Amino acid sequence: MKINHLTAAEENFMKLFWKLESFYLKDIMEQHPEPKPHQNTVSTYLKILVEKGYITTQKEGRIFKYTVVVPSEEYRKFLLKELSHNFFNDSGKEILEFLFNEKLISQNDLKNYFDPKIEIVPSKIEEPKFEYAEEILNPKKVKKVKAKDKDSKDNKDKDKKKKKKKD
Repeated sequence: MKINHLTAAEENFMKLFWKLESFYLKDIMEQHPEPKPHQNTVSTYLKILVEKGYITTQKEGRIFKYTVVVPSEEYRKFLLKELSHNFFNDSGKEILEFLFNEKLISQNDLKNYFDPKIEIVPSKIEEPKFEYAEEILNPKKVKKVKAKDKDSKDNKDKDKKKKKKKD
């Protein structure tokens, strides 16, 4: 069964028809919320929906009985697949990310569908380490060694070298 797109007005009528499942024109007029459309308008939409294959007719005397052919679940699947294909590259993951980002769905909403041990946590981005930048911006201060201390250190180094040569 090929499903076609519905206009907003056709969808509104179909929502009522899905609730009724099987109905007569008078049932629609009674059940439709205010402001009620004219009977001719309803008849026109019924004819269009029959042509699109959403409902069928069966003549009972002088009146028609209408029956829904396309269940609401089938139409919902059709719309979701169209949406996925046209806006989310056929990716359920992209749809889910969009729903999370727009706060239309939460982790709690999904807990019944997944292992409760799994928790979706936003990834934490570590601060970059700027070791070289730190060295350049904050160089370590080198202590200046006094001349006397330097000379005595040099003499000690020389003494150590002499001892190693003797051994």
